[in-house]
Amino acid sequence: AASPFTEPEQVLAFDAVEEYGLPDFDELVAFYERCYTGGQAAHPEQILTGGYYKTIVSGAIDAFGWEMLLLAAAVDKRAFAKVLDSFFELTLHHMKAWAATSCPVMIQHDDMVWTQGAFIHPDFYREVIFPRYQRLWAPLKEAGKIVLYCSDGTWTEFVDDVAAAGADGFIFEPTTSLDYVVERYGQSKAIIGSKVDCRTLTFGTREQIQAEIDATLAIAKDCPGFMFAVGNHIPSNVPVDNGLFYMDYLREHWER
Repeated sequence: AASPFTEPEQVLAFDAVEEYGLPDFDELVAFYERCYTGGQAAHPEQILTGGYYKTIVSGAIDAFGWEMLLLAAAVDKRAFAKVLDSFFELTLHHMKAWAATSCPVMIQHDDMVWTQGAFIHPDFYREVIFPRYQRLWAPLKEAGKIVLYCSDGTWTEFVDDVAAAGADGFIFEPTTSLDYVVERYGQSKAIIGSKVDCRTLTFGTREQIQAEIDATLAIAKDCPGFMFAVGNHIPSNVPVDNGLFYMDYLREHWER
């Protein structure tokens, strides 16, 4: 859908809390609790997580679209930070609600970068975004929850910042360096990813798929919190034979 915003000044005047409102807190807690307990009861063999998708940057992308977001950030970073703060306040309301549930694990999703990396100066991330992550996760940590952070794109340069903000684990695409994450956090954090790219599964050969699996297992299989995952998951257009080969080869070569 086309963005309803036509000028960056409209974006810079936006307040997410004013526009969307904050749901009744007790009703929100009850809703999330039902989501968790109902899902866990339906799948008792799994660990069901809580989650929130439209966090600070992703919330802004969803509201404004990429073009208006980038224009607004370029026009006035201080005013843009204030806009992001309204998405933070909205997200914090939901984090406090999740903290009041019995759900033990939370996935915080925020696509804060793109494939080429940061789309605003890294200083902006460190001054505006990561301190707000820490504040978002404070109520969750106080409630004893495990926080898993998920972002698409390439954020190797920010892995340490996300860890310092309090993330207990990382979910990422293969453009973010698995080698770096394993080297720094292989024995202390949950790592959910691999070197296997969904584009390789879609367009590659079995030899290429095997090579990416082998390269992943060579460095990550001894990490106690490692979970093998395909970057951006396995879309429906992956050839069935490639998907089956991936699963069969991984099962054959996975060792703990």
